Order: sequence, then C-alpha cells, then structure tokens
Amino acid sequence: MSAKKTVLFALSTCPSCKKTKELLTKNNIEFVLAELDTLDIESRDRLLEEVKKYNPRETFPTIVVDGGRTVIVGFNEAAIKKEYEIK
Repeated sequence: MSAKKTVLFALSTCPSCKKTKELLTKNNIEFVLAELDTLDIESRDRLLEEVKKYNPRETFPTIVVDGGRTVIVGFNEAAIKKEYEIK
C-alpha cells in the first residue's frame, strides 16, 4: 500500500488510461480517479485547469503524486514502477 497521495487524471474511453488504472490497482496503489469525460462541464473545466498546471499539453493519463512532486504523463510503466518501487 502506498502512502503517497496519488491523483490519476484520465478519460473513461482512453486505452492508456485504462492500462494505467489497472497497473495501479493491481499493485494496490491507492489513488483518486478523476475521469474528466464523465463529469459535468463546470467540473471538467475546473479539473482541466488543474491538469494544465502539471501537464500543459493536457494529455491523458496524467498522474500527479504528492501534489506535483512527481508527474507521470501517459502510460509509462517503467516510471510508474520506479515511483512506487514495484518489482
């Protein structure tokens, strides 16, 4: 179990987002999931501004660890495994 605060900004229809979610879940990494395409417009716009702070290209998935100490953009299995010390 991870003590790191993790937020996964994703889209519900994105294959890379699904793979990222599965990898985190499989390895018991606790995370807050924000699937922007399932939200109302106001919430989506607010979260998109949040994503932009960490990932100006606004691509998905975007993983924000500990308030931005680490940001992982896209499905990057090696970076995720390194960040969470997964073998």
